Amino acid sequence: MNQENNSKKYGFSAFIPLFVFLVLYIGSGLTFTALGYEGAFKQFPRHVALIIGLACALLMSPKMKLDKKIDIFCGNAGNPGVMLIGLIYLLAGGFQGAASAMGGVDSVVNLGLRFIPASLLIPGIFLISCFISTAIGTSMGTIAAMAPIAIGVASKGNLNMAIACSAVIGGAYFGDNLSIISDTTISATQGVGCEMKDKFKMNFLIALPAALVAMIMYALVGGTGVIEGDLEYHIVRIIPYFVVLVTALMGFNVAGVLFVGIVMCGIIGLATGVVGFFEYIQAIGNGMSDMMSITIVAILISGLIGLIREYGGVEWLINTITSKIADRKGAEYGISLLSGLLSIALVNNTIAIIISAPIAKEIGATYHISPKRLASLLDIFACAFLALCPHDGGMLIMTGLTNVSPIEVLKYSFYIFALIIASVITIQLGLLRTPEEKEYAAQQSKAAQAIDSHQ
Repeated sequence: MNQENNSKKYGFSAFIPLFVFLVLYIGSGLTFTALGYEGAFKQFPRHVALIIGLACALLMSPKMKLDKKIDIFCGNAGNPGVMLIGLIYLLAGGFQGAASAMGGVDSVVNLGLRFIPASLLIPGIFLISCFISTAIGTSMGTIAAMAPIAIGVASKGNLNMAIACSAVIGGAYFGDNLSIISDTTISATQGVGCEMKDKFKMNFLIALPAALVAMIMYALVGGTGVIEGDLEYHIVRIIPYFVVLVTALMGFNVAGVLFVGIVMCGIIGLATGVVGFFEYIQAIGNGMSDMMSITIVAILISGLIGLIREYGGVEWLINTITSKIADRKGAEYGISLLSGLLSIALVNNTIAIIISAPIAKEIGATYHISPKRLASLLDIFACAFLALCPHDGGMLIMTGLTNVSPIEVLKYSFYIFALIIASVITIQLGLLRTPEEKEYAAQQSKAAQAIDSHQ
C-alpha cells in the first residue's frame, strides 16, 4: 500500500486530540477558578496541554509510521505562514515593551483623558480605550493601562462602576479586533491570505457604527463626574504609535513597520533620557517574552491541525458545515459561529482564529467569499464572543479590582452587542461585498433562473 494512503480517515474522531487539549486546559482552568485559585488558567499551561493532545494524535492511525506523522506535524507547524505569524508576534511584543518603557502608554492615556468633558467621562473612557487598544494592539494591555484610571474616575466622580468597567472592556476589544498590530488581526489575515489594510477597512465599516451606538448609550446612562490628578503627556512619545499605524495602513510590510517602531521608541527614550540603553533592550526582550507563549501555541496548533487534516477531520468538519449551508449567507454564519464558539471554549480569541482560519479559507473558496471578509468575520466574532465571557481575562481583571459582578458589567456591554448586531446585519442583508463577489452572486442567480425556466 502506498505510504501516502496509510492514514485512517477518522472523521469526527480526528478531533479527539483537540478535545483532549480543550478538556485539559479549559477543564483545569474552570476547576481552579471554582476553587478560587489566582491565575487559574495558568495552573495547566496550554502548551503542555497541547503536547498531550499531540501525543494522542501521534498514537492514532497505527498503520502510518511515526516518522511520517512527525513529518506531517513539522511540515504544518513550520510552514512559512506560521513562521511569519511568529515573527510578527515577537516584534509586536517588542514594540509594546519598548513603547511602554519610554512612557508611550502613559502619554497616550493622559492625552485623551485631559480633554474629556466632565459630562462625558464614560464615553471618554470608552473612546480612549478604543484609541489605546488600536494603537498598542492588545485588549489586556489596554485594560491594564485603563483599569486604575477608569476605576479612579468612576469612584471619585460617583459614577456607576459597572458601566465604567464595560466601557474599558468594550474599548479594549475595539482595538483588539481592529488594530493592525493585534495578534488576532495578524492571525486572521495571515490565516486566510488577506492584506491587513483590506481587513482593517472591512472591519472599520462594521466597528465604527457599533462604536457610535456605544458612545451614544454611554452618554445617556454614564452620568457626570470629575477628573483629578496629574495627566502629564508628551507628544513626542506618541509618535511611534502614529508612525506604526499610518505606515501599516499604507500597506508597508508589518514586520518592517514594527521594527521601525521599536527603533523609534529607543531613539526617543534615549534622547529624552527616559530610559537607559540596557533598560530599553530589556523592555524589548520582556515584551517579546510575553509573546513567546502564544507563538509556541500557534506553532503547535498548526502542526496539530495538520495531523487532524491528515486523519480526515478537517474534511469531515467542512463537509458537515457545508452540508447544512445552502448559500453564502449560511457560510458566513457558520464561519462566524465556529470562530466565536472556539474563542469561548479556548478563552483565547487568537488561538480560536488560528484553528478556524484554514477551515474558513476552504469554506470561503467554495462560496466565493473574499479573504478580507473571512478575516473580518473571524476576528469580529472571536473577539465579541470572548468579551462576553465572565471568565475572560479582561473581565476578571476589571471585576476583581472593583468587586462588581460580571453580570452587571455585561448589562452595559453596548459596544460588544452592537458589534455583533452590526455584523449579523451585514450577513443577513449581504452588505460589504466586493465587485467580484457581487458578480459571482449575479451569475449564480442567473443560473438558478435558467434552471427554473427549463423546468
